[in-house]
Amino acid sequence: MPDTDMTSSATPAVPVTWPAGIQAAACLTFDIDAESAVLTADLSSVSRMSPMSHQSYGPLVGVPRILGLLERHDVKATFFVPGYTAHRYPSVVRAIAGAGHEIAHHSYFHENTIGMDAKTEAAMLDLGLKALWDVAGVRPVGYRAPMWEMNYHTPALLAERGFLYDSSLMDADHPYPLSVGDGQVLAEVPVSWGLDDWEQYAFLPGLIGSGVIESPAKALEMWTLELQALHRLGAVFTLCCHPFLTGRPSRAEALSTLIERMKALPGLWIATVGEVAAHTMSLGLSPRACPQPQFPHDAYWVTTKERTP
Repeated sequence: MPDTDMTSSATPAVPVTWPAGIQAAACLTFDIDAESAVLTADLSSVSRMSPMSHQSYGPLVGVPRILGLLERHDVKATFFVPGYTAHRYPSVVRAIAGAGHEIAHHSYFHENTIGMDAKTEAAMLDLGLKALWDVAGVRPVGYRAPMWEMNYHTPALLAERGFLYDSSLMDADHPYPLSVGDGQVLAEVPVSWGLDDWEQYAFLPGLIGSGVIESPAKALEMWTLELQALHRLGAVFTLCCHPFLTGRPSRAEALSTLIERMKALPGLWIATVGEVAAHTMSLGLSPRACPQPQFPHDAYWVTTKERTP
């Protein structure tokens, strides 16, 4: 027998009970990364006018187009906003809040948080909170990690700051209460890479994306199939879009078609992430964990660096 118990303590998320008349939920979310998504990958890009213009398309053109689309469909969405974007485009962020959409936290500078220590990550969270408050008078209840990269200490930092939910993890179809430790709990509204427009549309030579720019028709087909399957499961469909990508004309039209298909599904609740999180937390479900993997000490070919203390 190994000298370390490697059995995962994780259990599957249970299906939630939705409000009366509701079969499943769908959340439209938009990450307003703007320039920060490229600058965090290569800070020297700050002097490259063309890539910066590619990113500024999001707040300048994409966000207004998306706000108009949401207004026409009479649906509310959640916008995850880095603090740096709020500082650079304050009127855009205020317009989002003024339209009645939820504003949530998305780091300060879209930092790469892989391996970031808790003290630094706490400072990043606090600076982002201050930016959103100073610019739009918003104290967000939700968080999404940049690039969906959570550290194992991140949930506790969120709970300490009074956040209601996170939307960065990928281990479930259903929303669930996430155990943070010391009796603290966050709602987790899960995501998946298949429902992210970055994987379909993102490309800047040498900076971001795979170099394969997909057709909006393909993205619409993928997202529709997943929407229909999650609807049958009574789960939550969490779409993640970036205005500098999905805000382009044909892609925005595909998103509009997707919303029409959402509205045609019986009992589908099109809600903000905050609304889904609040409902999940009201159900009294048992919190579940996302435990860190353990390594056996007798597997000597696993390096010390990779071992969990």
